[in-house]
Amino acid sequence: MESGENSYRRYLGGDESAFSELVELYFDKLTFFINGYVHDVHASEDVAIETMTELAIHPGRFAFRSSLKTYLFAAARHKALNYLKKRRREGWTELSEADEADRASLENDVLAGEKQKAVAAAMAELPEEQRLAVHLVYLEGLSYRETAKVLKKSEKQVDNLLAAAKKRLRTLLEKEGVE
Repeated sequence: MESGENSYRRYLGGDESAFSELVELYFDKLTFFINGYVHDVHASEDVAIETMTELAIHPGRFAFRSSLKTYLFAAARHKALNYLKKRRREGWTELSEADEADRASLENDVLAGEKQKAVAAAMAELPEEQRLAVHLVYLEGLSYRETAKVLKKSEKQVDNLLAAAKKRLRTLLEKEGVE
């Protein structure tokens, strides 16, 4: 599959099938990332759909000044935070067992294998900003600069978050006997 930017250029040029490639390339990753904020798989999917839909409806908002991946993760973060504000205004509802099962299923789809599951469990114990930085840099492959842009931090702050996260992850994984 080609890069997101090339698929998006094809979509802008009239190739409707190219948008399906973008959805295939980014939707699950965005959903998993958003779930780190909202902790509700169904809401995460809705926010990911909203993010992808905005890309289709408002093509001028992405001006190719960064990677499409960086743009989408920044937009998804913004939409996730807006979702949380709205949810707070409307009142908090606890996740049902079905939602927990869906969340677990999503994690299993994205993270395969025992070692990855142990790392995912350890990552869940990290403070939110550390977890998100690790996710963007190591799972999504964003640079420190791109991650800083998504998280609205400096590159040095991203570096500090990652250093603290690595130290904490090492401790947690050693407790679990994972090397």
